[in-house]
Amino acid sequence: MQPHQAFFHEYRMMYRPFINKLNVYLASHQLYSSQWAILRLLISEKSLTLVEISNSLNVEKPTTTRMIQKLIELDYVTTVPGKDKREKKVQLTSFGHDVCKDVQVTIEQFQLDALEGISVEEQIIVSKVLETVRNNLLK
Repeated sequence: MQPHQAFFHEYRMMYRPFINKLNVYLASHQLYSSQWAILRLLISEKSLTLVEISNSLNVEKPTTTRMIQKLIELDYVTTVPGKDKREKKVQLTSFGHDVCKDVQVTIEQFQLDALEGISVEEQIIVSKVLETVRNNLLK
């Protein structure tokens, strides 16, 4: 197997087990990894439109709409008026902020365990490599 083939093979072989195990941890908060991705985005960006969330996560708008609706039902997010009347922004509720703090505590050890034996320097290098691959794919 060529190095480039091995890279993508190993990524694929790691991805599903990671998501499956992450979902086990997130289940105690009534979340899936895709919903957690939205909440993480809202932690850093404060408020975004559905289109901005969809574009940031490279997910179709109808899929984002369904995930946001579930997060609203859980009282993790709410919508507020945007700049014009047609625009709605999604943001974390106070309860949602608390849940996000709990989730971060819940998955911290899981992430550290998954990276066992990998130095911080190696983690930074792999993060930069994956970011470059993602950017190449989005060209």
